[in-house]
Amino acid sequence: MVSTSGTTGTPKGAVHTVDSLRASADATARVLGGPGGWLLALPPHHIAGMQVMLRSLAAGSMPVVIDLRGGFDPGDLPEAIDRIAGPRRYTSLVPAQLRRALDHPDAVAALRGLDAILVGGSATSPELLGRAVDAGLSIVRTYGMSETAGGCVYDGVALPGTRMRIDDPDESGVGRVALGGATLALGYRSVPDHPAFAEPGWFRTDDLGVIVDGVLRVVGRADEAVSSGGLTVVPQVVEAVIDELDAVAECAVFGVPDETLGERVAAALVVRAGAPEPAPETVRTHVAERLGRHAAPRSIVIVPDLPLRGPGKVDRRALRRRFS
Repeated sequence: MVSTSGTTGTPKGAVHTVDSLRASADATARVLGGPGGWLLALPPHHIAGMQVMLRSLAAGSMPVVIDLRGGFDPGDLPEAIDRIAGPRRYTSLVPAQLRRALDHPDAVAALRGLDAILVGGSATSPELLGRAVDAGLSIVRTYGMSETAGGCVYDGVALPGTRMRIDDPDESGVGRVALGGATLALGYRSVPDHPAFAEPGWFRTDDLGVIVDGVLRVVGRADEAVSSGGLTVVPQVVEAVIDELDAVAECAVFGVPDETLGERVAAALVVRAGAPEPAPETVRTHVAERLGRHAAPRSIVIVPDLPLRGPGKVDRRALRRRFS
């Protein structure tokens, strides 16, 4: 039983079998080019960290472990990566860890020696991905969750044995993502009749996405969409535009109650070290030009860091409570 991160509320226990976990480890090895040594830089009680251990065991090795009790320190990466054995070497990170590592020259140099760096747990912004690729890192964007034994879609393409589809698509093809296949959990131990597992062999996610030519693009979460003045705003779409601003290191978009609009779009920004704070009107204008005025955040706050829930997931509920 693997606990979910609780992004949408109370964590639930996804029930897996030996076969589903093994199918995930085997499919990952096939796609990455073969088994290898792994660096464990994630909490092992989350599915991403657990899979690093299982992939290592499947390869007949033990992972090199970074001590996270004092938090993630990119300065630990060079020595740890140097200890990874095997013809191929891998690790798995969340975007927040990758962002911190890119600001550490020695960590970047060490990460260049890895055959693949899986990045998942939350969306990787185009800005962060561009920085990593420009630094010469072999990034693989992963999509999945506890219910699918971790990442089951790599760079938008389903792993061997994984099925994906879009349910109830709109005119643009965007709808709810459904996943199935060999890595799927049996269901939830704590909620055996949960509707997400109602269709045998499939898991209906809370994510919105579109599939074009067999490649999945996730655009946001159905339960995080902001309904403002009768129009729907997907936070992740707005965040990708705000991330284009040089002064912004990280951002999170969320909805707060509004007597007139029902909800108004709000944004919390983390300013890049040494950069001046962006003027709120600059942020609003940039978003309005790209997405329309309805998507531009009416409330903008500067924060030292973003609250997290689970492995690298932004806690939008905490932001909503704090700034409502």
